[in-house]
Amino acid sequence: MTADEGNILARGRVATRLPAQDLDRARRFYAEQLGLEPVDERPGGLLYRCGGTDFALFQSAGSSPGTFTQMGWQVDDIETAVSQLRQRGVVFEEVDVPGLRTENGIADVDGNYPSKHARGERAAWFRDSEGNLLGIGEPVR
Repeated sequence: MTADEGNILARGRVATRLPAQDLDRARRFYAEQLGLEPVDERPGGLLYRCGGTDFALFQSAGSSPGTFTQMGWQVDDIETAVSQLRQRGVVFEEVDVPGLRTENGIADVDGNYPSKHARGERAAWFRDSEGNLLGIGEPVR
């Protein structure tokens, strides 16, 4: 038995939770700008599913600092994804710090996790209506 086989968390599914100060505003953003509809809802929460993975928005009095990527999607064609989202009104972050610079909203990121068999990633970031920082990435093979 490997270490992961004996670890209940390693066998479990992971789901992201994102705070929303205004759940109705967040629902509109995810529907209108991202084209996503909840697969389930409960008082104070909306559940979404993308590619077999769940994430939830929950009503919160607090807010995210928005200083780090809280959730990201891996896509096959980042330029098409960015273009489609821009057409829906999504505004992408422009970054210019040592080692990371976006051009037209997309950055080339050197290196990647070896298990992904990629030499790097192209990435873009945007904020949802609640200030959560979200990302899109395309592995560079």
